[in-house]
Amino acid sequence: MSEFSLIADYFSRHAPNDGLGVGDDCAIITPPANQVLVACADTLISGRHFPIDTAPHAIGYKAVAVNLSDLAAMGARPHSILLALSLPSMDKAWLGEFSRGLYEICDEFGVQLIGGDTTKSPTLTISVSAFGFMTADKAVKRSGAKIGDVICVSGQLGSAAFALQNPNSPLQHTLDYPVPQVALGQILADFAHAMIDVSDGLAQDLGHILTASDVGAELYLEQIPLHPLLQTLPFETAMRHALAGGDDYQLCFTISPDNLEKLKNKHPNLPIFPIGKITKTRTQHTLIQNNTQNTVQNLRLICYHKGEIFPINAAGFNHFD
Repeated sequence: MSEFSLIADYFSRHAPNDGLGVGDDCAIITPPANQVLVACADTLISGRHFPIDTAPHAIGYKAVAVNLSDLAAMGARPHSILLALSLPSMDKAWLGEFSRGLYEICDEFGVQLIGGDTTKSPTLTISVSAFGFMTADKAVKRSGAKIGDVICVSGQLGSAAFALQNPNSPLQHTLDYPVPQVALGQILADFAHAMIDVSDGLAQDLGHILTASDVGAELYLEQIPLHPLLQTLPFETAMRHALAGGDDYQLCFTISPDNLEKLKNKHPNLPIFPIGKITKTRTQHTLIQNNTQNTVQNLRLICYHKGEIFPINAAGFNHFD
C-alpha cells in the first residue's frame, strides 16, 4: 500500500470541494466575522504517551481529545484538525480502528480532518494540530489569575494515573478516552480569569498559571474531587495520583468569588469544584517524601489531614525524563 492509498482508504472521508478536506497541499481556513483563529498541537509517541498495547481506536480518539482539551482551556470552539502520522508498518486492521476512533471524536465535537502527512518511522508517532475560533477579547489565558480568585477544577482527578498503574481497572476508560471539556470551556470564557487543562498533573499545571500570573496559591487537598475507588486508597497515594499523575484533561481555572456565584446561578448543574485560592505571596514549599525533597515554586499545598500539613511529592509529568 502506498502513502496515497493509505490516505485515500483511511483519511479521506470528507470531500475536498469546500477548501477544507484532505486532497490539496494546504487547507484554507477563514475565521467567522469578528473571530480569531486559535491553534494548538500535541504529539503522542507509543510507549511514552500511551502503553504500546493500547487499542488503536483509543489512540485515534485520544490523539484528537488532548488537542480539543487545549482549545477548551482557552474557551475556543473547535473547528478542524491536521494529522501527521508516522507508522512502523502498513497494518490495515490497525489503521481501520485508529481512523474509526479519530473520526468518532471528530464527529462528536463537529471537527473536520483537513489534511496532514504520513510517513514510515521505527516508532509509532501521532501529531495532531487543532484549530478553533473565538472572539479575541474572550480568550482565557494562563496569565489572568487575580489575588483572591477561587481555584476550581471541572471534575475528578487522578483516575487516569491510577489506570496507568493498574491496567484493566474500572478506571481504564478515563485513561484511554479522556473527555475534553469543550462546552464548559466556552461557558467559562465569560467568567474565568485564567485557565489550563490538567494534562501533566494538577500541581505542575496550576504552577504554570501561577508563574504566568505572578501570584501564589493555596490548595486544600481534601477538597480535590476523587473517584470513589481512589477514596479507598491511602491518602498519600490518592493525592500523588491527583496532583502529579496527569492525563485527566479536566479544566483548572481561577475565578473571582462574585463570578463564581454568578456562574453557579446561571449554570447550576455545571461540574465546578473549588479547591483553593490565589494569594499574593509567592511561596516556595518544600515537600519531603521517601527522603527526597521536591520544591514547588509559588504553590503552597495545604491539607488539614489529621490537623497537619501533609507532605507529598507533587512533581508532574516531565516529557524529557
